[in-house]
Amino acid sequence: MLIKRKSIEAEGNYRSGPKAAAPKNPRKAKFAPITLSELDGVRFLHFGTEWVQGAMRLRKPDWLELEYAQQMMSWMLFNSAPKHLLQLGLGTGALTKFCYRQFETAQVTAIDLNPAVIMICESMFKLPANDDRLNVREMDALDFVMDSDNYGKFDAIQADLYDATARGPVLDTAEFYQACADCLTPDGILTVNLFGDHPSYAKNLKALRFVFGSVFSLPEVHDGNVVAIALKSRTKLDFPSLYERAKQIKESTKLPAQSWVDGLKISSTAL
Repeated sequence: MLIKRKSIEAEGNYRSGPKAAAPKNPRKAKFAPITLSELDGVRFLHFGTEWVQGAMRLRKPDWLELEYAQQMMSWMLFNSAPKHLLQLGLGTGALTKFCYRQFETAQVTAIDLNPAVIMICESMFKLPANDDRLNVREMDALDFVMDSDNYGKFDAIQADLYDATARGPVLDTAEFYQACADCLTPDGILTVNLFGDHPSYAKNLKALRFVFGSVFSLPEVHDGNVVAIALKSRTKLDFPSLYERAKQIKESTKLPAQSWVDGLKISSTAL
């Protein structure tokens, strides 16, 4: 996630203070520190910087507070009854919680490499415990999608893979996106959070278009977030049907799905 605000602990993440000189031989940490902030009833997750990695409205913990996260659900325009959903990168667990609550018969799997992220989601962001439908796993997203045991299993994959530097997705190669495609069902869809104001954006779009038959981008939101939608086959969009589906999504979830179709129309025209 790429919007900015200062975390409560950000200035204190340096052992000798925020302006101290770096040691000559610093020990390389495996993970950035997890930090939090709150504003106007919303709790934010940070990796020790002002970059926001996710958010939760305290009075509506299962709601998708951030607009880019809402856009990550745009695969719903093409599939109203998924059987198995996958999130690569947990953040605050917003997408995982929403999918788990919204699709009561679907399996939901979430992958994150950092055990502290999983722990903070459980303790501070109301992530449910694993059960017969929910499976949150601590492992590398690349290892997961490269495992042939996971091929052809998922109706939708949502990839939001950023580290503390927020300079673009940490996994962005054609090989990674091919592995994601391999994990999808024949009609499966990938949504991925990209950084439109960074050179990584063009690199990721090129890799996505190399692998997927159709790739669309929704309008930029927040401080540069652009959600790309990738379909395995080359697809001609049926806009009347998509607008009808968007109306159904709005009625059942309150998500602004018509704006997603508007964005798809702009993106398809630009191709």
